[in-house]
Amino acid sequence: MASTLNPALTDIPIARLRRRRSAKWVRYGADVLPAWVAEMDFPLAEPVKRALAEAVQLDDCGYASPEELGLAEAFAGFAESRLDWNVDATQVSPSSDVVGAIRSLLRVLTKPGERVVINPPVYHPFFAVIEELGCELAEAPLIAEGLDPEAIERHFAAGAVALILCSPHNPTGGVPSREQLAAIADAAACHGAWVLADEIHAPLVLPGARHVPFLAVSEAASDCGIALCSASKAFNVAGLQCAQIVTASENAAAVVGRLSFGDTHCGHLGAIASVAAFRDGGPWLDDVIAVLDHNRELLANLLGEHLPQVAYVQPQASYLAWLDLRALELGEDPAAAILERCGVALSPGPSFGSQGAGFARLNIGTSPALLEAIVERIAKVVERG
Repeated sequence: MASTLNPALTDIPIARLRRRRSAKWVRYGADVLPAWVAEMDFPLAEPVKRALAEAVQLDDCGYASPEELGLAEAFAGFAESRLDWNVDATQVSPSSDVVGAIRSLLRVLTKPGERVVINPPVYHPFFAVIEELGCELAEAPLIAEGLDPEAIERHFAAGAVALILCSPHNPTGGVPSREQLAAIADAAACHGAWVLADEIHAPLVLPGARHVPFLAVSEAASDCGIALCSASKAFNVAGLQCAQIVTASENAAAVVGRLSFGDTHCGHLGAIASVAAFRDGGPWLDDVIAVLDHNRELLANLLGEHLPQVAYVQPQASYLAWLDLRALELGEDPAAAILERCGVALSPGPSFGSQGAGFARLNIGTSPALLEAIVERIAKVVERG
């Protein structure tokens, strides 16, 4: 193991992890190794811990006041320092979570029966939100190069009113290029469509890749785009309910202005944690990225040694590995067979769209030792047939 890795992020006793009460650790029995939901096993950043501990010590668990806490300014500072993105803090609004913000925005921007584009295999709540609003699903599946701007434009030309863009992409971990994003922005502007850019994994871009904020791509992107961001994935605080809706034009800001109070309300502890993370969590985030970089390479080596039949392209961002398990002949949902036979919980590939048949998503945001145990468990069962 590389000597530069922070041992607090690599030496994590599983007995301690099993004391957690989040969904990842309570959904399945104590004999199952969970590697499914997008939740890391690393301890919280110390600045976040201190901020939350102080709030609890002060019995400070009331309603959020993100303006007084400086949430927008903290995010803008983080965006500039970590993402090279100049954000106007006056165009940053709070929300409880990214999916909820997408739902609220689509409710304002669409009418039942109108088409919304997604790029499967993709984060499964997108499917549910579109269906819930009575909109029609328009699929522009990923291609070898990642996003397919030409397919997206064809949908816009046929009347689709919005695209839910996942950048960086979940579950593949791909990072769209500036050229791809610019082409999408031009297509949206040409056809009067909107782009809702879920950039929740942006702070976790790994060495060798660079995240390009959609709103910073071009004037067209700033006019037709709305970005959804959060500290939740990068700092492992999803349960605290705080996200940011970011705009870069009067046109987009006017859309956000049509949202209700409930749409732009966040959790108090979430806002406190987010401000601490954005302002003081940089060194911890650097350590996390180093471990994830190590783990993606470790996974490649482990699969090469124990499961050479499994196809795997190392992610460019975040802690989600998209595994092609079709050669193992475990059916359309290999995660179900692996859970039953191996005691390892992965995210089912088909939940990300029909393109996910034969695939599964593996969470590598854990200790190298636990990642090794997961792969070895799967390999033993596959060897027995």
